Amino acid sequence: MNSSVLFLQSLAKDPRLVKSYLEEIKGLAKTLSRPVRIMEFCGGHTHSLLRYGLDEALRPEIEFLHGPGCPVCVLSLERLELALSIAKERGVIFTTYGDLLRVPSPKGESLQTLRAKGHRIKMVANAMEAFSLAKNNPQELIVFFAFGFETTAPATAFLLLKAKEERITNLKVISNHLLTPAVLDFLLSKEGLYMDGIIGPGHVSAVIGAKAYHEVVSKFKVPMVVAGFEPLDLLEAILLLLKMISKGEYGVDIAYRRAVSVEGNKKAQELMKEVFVLREDFPWRGLGRVPMSGLALREEFSLFDGELSWREPEVKDMPKGCLCGEILKGRAKPPDCKLFRRSCRPETPIGPCMVSSEGACLAYAKYKNL
Repeated sequence: MNSSVLFLQSLAKDPRLVKSYLEEIKGLAKTLSRPVRIMEFCGGHTHSLLRYGLDEALRPEIEFLHGPGCPVCVLSLERLELALSIAKERGVIFTTYGDLLRVPSPKGESLQTLRAKGHRIKMVANAMEAFSLAKNNPQELIVFFAFGFETTAPATAFLLLKAKEERITNLKVISNHLLTPAVLDFLLSKEGLYMDGIIGPGHVSAVIGAKAYHEVVSKFKVPMVVAGFEPLDLLEAILLLLKMISKGEYGVDIAYRRAVSVEGNKKAQELMKEVFVLREDFPWRGLGRVPMSGLALREEFSLFDGELSWREPEVKDMPKGCLCGEILKGRAKPPDCKLFRRSCRPETPIGPCMVSSEGACLAYAKYKNL
């Protein structure tokens, strides 16, 4: 089903409200001197915008830039190679989330191809599945390759606290957890302010709260609105952004108050603080090493720290010809890549932006008739 049909379906849910939003947004945008450039940080927002045809409905007044909020897409090649090397070891049961399994190395190797060769690689839906696997198989070494933004970090923290409490000795965790405000600060510091506003991630913000963005928003004087994932959520966020942009204002607003507050989830924040420590820097695919952007295990959890047993290799960061890094910065769109829908397709992905369920390239391949 193409994006225009899905957009009409969303209109049918509340056509007057959606049409009212569209008219107000387009009318306000036309009062500005040029197209408004809005970056949606989260890959889930990218998929919603394209799936429901909102990007087409708001063109040409608004251009959407796709940001680095896809955790699989930004996992560096060094960390991918680390995962592959651990998964090959005898005596290891390697566990991780499903999206990572299909991401290929430049040589075409992936966790999925290793599993097909007989290596013990298990997809888990949540961190506690790795805990249960370790507890029920005390003679096996379970490695949990944890990744994601602040959304999944509390679950990893709970896993480690539970493992410590129950004195589990056959579990190792590799933390690849990332911090959203840090990468926004890095991106804007390095690339300059090339968007007029930012749609903030909903799930991440439910954990860290809207206040977590105040510093970066004030530093770069850019407006941000945290949004949910339904069409009306996104339209409300875009309208709030345009109102700030038209007045030359900046700040952080919330268009997802049923899930997000200013303060966030205090319990989840306490869990992360108890278990993790801030890294000096961490590698991001396409961005390089980003300062203060990753979480490592505290010394108290060294028994479970897989990074004390395995080190990431030194490798180049991107498959030849792949523009995923530029797409993650909002500097390119998937059709700009010469590999897109040619050698890089959903069934034969080359870059992670085509693999992940939140990847921009996959969104264009699914919802755009290019």
